[in-house]
Amino acid sequence: MNIINIAQTRYSTKKFDPARSLSADQLADIKALLRLSPSSVNSQPWHFVISTNPTGKARIAKAAGGQYVANESKINDASCVVVFCVKTDLTDDYLEALLDQEQQDGRIDSEEMKGKVRKVRGFYADLHRVQWLDTQCWMEKQVYLNMGAFLLGVGALGLDAVPIEGVDTKVLDTEFDLTAKGFKALAVVAIGYQADNDFNAKLPKSRWPESSLFCEV
Repeated sequence: MNIINIAQTRYSTKKFDPARSLSADQLADIKALLRLSPSSVNSQPWHFVISTNPTGKARIAKAAGGQYVANESKINDASCVVVFCVKTDLTDDYLEALLDQEQQDGRIDSEEMKGKVRKVRGFYADLHRVQWLDTQCWMEKQVYLNMGAFLLGVGALGLDAVPIEGVDTKVLDTEFDLTAKGFKALAVVAIGYQADNDFNAKLPKSRWPESSLFCEV
């Protein structure tokens, strides 16, 4: 696998083949990509609603009505749909639970190290919670970092995908009771296999040239 080739060939799928489904192994890989994403100070401020069945996808597609109706078929026809959600608060209790998980996983091997990690993570968390007052924006950046890695990852798995911000996230919050769980929806990613008549699959990729992007010093 050549990662540059994946970056060159992946694209935003506009039409999915509704007849194709994912295997259990493919779904497991998708979940692994979501779990293993990097985040600032390993904060992982995310949650995911995932569906591979018509009923669940129809629930997600409720958010693609009205002005967003062009995205309804992408959600219903995809093999798998993921709702990317973000935490609505970054509490000390959450950060402590995160430390406990890291200790359980063997990343922290002593109480001394746990104290050091607590101090460093607390410093960066408080830059946003106390000094800059942009905690929500910062957490959303982590979710979008996950989404970017995810799109490249599913391409490497041989799957097609499209990120969809054109949904009513408040509908998703209500449908899946996200607010009560301490989360809110940000965007949707639909994953599957392109349909034969997906016009976007045949268009060349267009990006700014290197000459306008890079300043080598």
